[in-house]
Amino acid sequence: MINGNCLLNAIISGSNNIAKNKDLVDKLNIFPVPDGDTGTNMSMTMASAVAELQKAESDLPIGKVASIAASALLRGARGNSGTILSLLFRGLSKGLCDLENATGRDLVNALSLGVDAAYKAVMKPTEGTILTVARMAYEAGIEAAKYDRDVVSVWQTIVDKANEALAITPQLLPVLKKAGVVDAGG
Repeated sequence: MINGNCLLNAIISGSNNIAKNKDLVDKLNIFPVPDGDTGTNMSMTMASAVAELQKAESDLPIGKVASIAASALLRGARGNSGTILSLLFRGLSKGLCDLENATGRDLVNALSLGVDAAYKAVMKPTEGTILTVARMAYEAGIEAAKYDRDVVSVWQTIVDKANEALAITPQLLPVLKKAGVVDAGG
């Protein structure tokens, strides 16, 4: 099971990681336009969630942590990548809304809502982007959760598949292949 504190710490860690690597991610940013701001936008978006979560009381249920994060991400979303990120978290929040703790299956079910919302929000979803990475990771999570409800095992499968999916984005999107980069948002 994963509790609210664990999710809160994961969000903070993720935010710190993207902040630390935002310049690298900015350099990868060539699609849909080469404006070099994906890392900055995602970093600012995540920072908005961290700021709200740091104001919250401690030991909140996972559903409440997800709700606070999703609301802050939506308000603080910057650029396409930040908006998609906020939609992924909004779905996660809906899926975890009434839970104190979550199993691997709960996490996958919640992620499915986020992936669905993100795809629906993009007028012309393009494979080889953050959408593909999120979808492929979620699909691997579904399979993992069929055999193992342990949240650590399921999450590891999701992360591993996300990394694999990111690595193939250049084969799915010719502009990435030509530039020799992976999708910045992914």
